[in-house]
Parts: sequence; C-alpha cells; structure tokens
Amino acid sequence: MGPGEGLSCDITLNTKLTLEQRKLYQDPLLIRRLLRDAKTVAIVGLSSNSQKASYFVANYLQHEGYRIIPVNPRAEGEILSEPVYPDLLAAGQALKEQGVSLDVVEIFRPPKEIPAVVDQAIEAGAKAVWMQLKLVDLDAAAKARRAGLEVVADRCLKIEHGRYAGTLAWGGMNTEIISARKAPYPKK
Repeated sequence: MGPGEGLSCDITLNTKLTLEQRKLYQDPLLIRRLLRDAKTVAIVGLSSNSQKASYFVANYLQHEGYRIIPVNPRAEGEILSEPVYPDLLAAGQALKEQGVSLDVVEIFRPPKEIPAVVDQAIEAGAKAVWMQLKLVDLDAAAKARRAGLEVVADRCLKIEHGRYAGTLAWGGMNTEIISARKAPYPKK
C-alpha cells in the first residue's frame, strides 16, 4: 500500500515531490510505524528559542513521550531538560554509552546541510532520517536508504503524529482521514 491507499488519503501539503518520490519518502505506513516504534528523536537544529518551530515540535514530541536529543553546535547546556550535543556523532556516542538507540534524526537545517547530517546519521547508527517540511535532498535521501535507514522527507513529525493520533483535527486541520473513530495508535 502506498500514498492514497488504505486508511489514510494522500496529503501533498504542496510538496514538490513527484508521485514516485512521495511513495518512497512519504509512505503513510512507514510514517505510522516510525511514530509508533520510535522512542528517541534527535533534532538537528533544535533551537532554545521557544518561538522557533524546532522548539515547538520538540516540546510537543517530548510531551507525547518521546525522548528528545537536542543537536545544535551553537547551543550549550540543556534544551527541554536534555543535554545539547554539538553534532550527531557526539549524541550517538552518548546514547550508545547509555544503551539507548538513536531511532529518528529529524532535520531542521537548510537543504544544503542535509548531506552532512545524513552522513553523520549513518555513522551514528540512526534507524531513520526525517527531513522537515520543505526540506528535501533526494541524493542524501537515497544515500540514507542505501545505508539501511528509513527516510521521510518534506513532512512534519509533529503534524504527522497529530494526524495519526487523532488530535490534529482538534486544531481545525483537515487530516484527510475519514473515520468515525480515532485510528488505532498505541500510547507510549
């Protein structure tokens, strides 16, 4: 099953990805599995400014039970009560020492920086790379897939979580899911 099939409809969100690219990088089944199975999300480019989108997303995900790993070379100390790491390699090493897996790397960096972030995600042993809305580097995405990582591109992790958890419609957004009840979504 791919986008536009099954429980959820195809939400393009004005994406510039072709239908084939959306099948690869916006598959609803993959997105739901990542949301269900992930416990640790490293957010590259997480800002300590609570007015920034990266902070808003991280705060939401933390509230929903995910462990957030802030990655920002310009920040120090803690963000959302978690230590900030200068890069994914440092974060991956720290998690490894704690016996914790790096489940998802969410990228809040300009497209030109995505290849370097993907290289570090591969080296750090991440399971998946998630490129935030309007952020796409198809070569880096293909490289991540060849290395065995799952890839989502041009989607917002927070929006997708809310859509599949059944809470996005509470804010007046059209989820394009037609159902009389909330989709089965296990709590963490």
